[in-house]
Amino acid sequence: MKKISIIFTLFLFLSSLAPKVCISSQDAGYSVQSALVDQATITFKSFLSDPDMTWFRENLCSAKALLIIPQLLKGAFIFGAEGGTGVLIAKDEHTGEWSQPVFYTLASASFGLQAGAETSSIILMIMTDKGMDALLSTSVKLGGDVSVAAGPYGAGAKAATVDVLAFARAKGAFGGISVEGSVIMPRDSYNIAYYQKNVRPVDIIIRKNACNPHSASLIKAVSDACPNVINETENQPQADQGQPAEGEKAVVTAPPISEGPVTQ
Repeated sequence: MKKISIIFTLFLFLSSLAPKVCISSQDAGYSVQSALVDQATITFKSFLSDPDMTWFRENLCSAKALLIIPQLLKGAFIFGAEGGTGVLIAKDEHTGEWSQPVFYTLASASFGLQAGAETSSIILMIMTDKGMDALLSTSVKLGGDVSVAAGPYGAGAKAATVDVLAFARAKGAFGGISVEGSVIMPRDSYNIAYYQKNVRPVDIIIRKNACNPHSASLIKAVSDACPNVINETENQPQADQGQPAEGEKAVVTAPPISEGPVTQ
């Protein structure tokens, strides 16, 4: 627990280095949480349009959930730290519909000979029930509580069989992105602020006790990229067994005739 506290203290420090966005008085109703959801929508669409994200696009519907982190900050000089806040949306396995967003924070710390700075966007594809269940707990360590691997890029690529696949787009001094060893925790204060009530991830995803209309754009973007096959099948009109098909004649069955009593 002490180690996790240190990691998230480092994350808060990194967050303080990020450029601040000033909101005018007329935009006072536009919260930090709303801005993050909008940034997640933009990030998701940018991944879809990236020509290197062929596997991501083709296998999106196989994911049980997506954790979209628009800005993952990483900085180091001997001692390194990495962190970012994003939103998770999960797919209902019965209806195929995507949930309201849940805010999470990802953070990690590292030691060793390193130097540089990097900002990246990252999307974690949750591929298994184990991965989904872990995210509904208080915290989950990637590479510890659940298995994680870098997502494949390009057409015909094959993915590792793991709980979580990580896709990233980054620029900076580091050679690549690895989230193994990172800890993911719900950002409760953001969830409470966005839904204006005390809610946990399970309330939002499983019980569906919270809703914010502002999330419609994000949900629509993901739903359009991954059509709701389940509902489309269920909503197809069923053939009326009592009506003849076009071009066929109706067959009328007469009711049985009662013979009545026999007269001798």
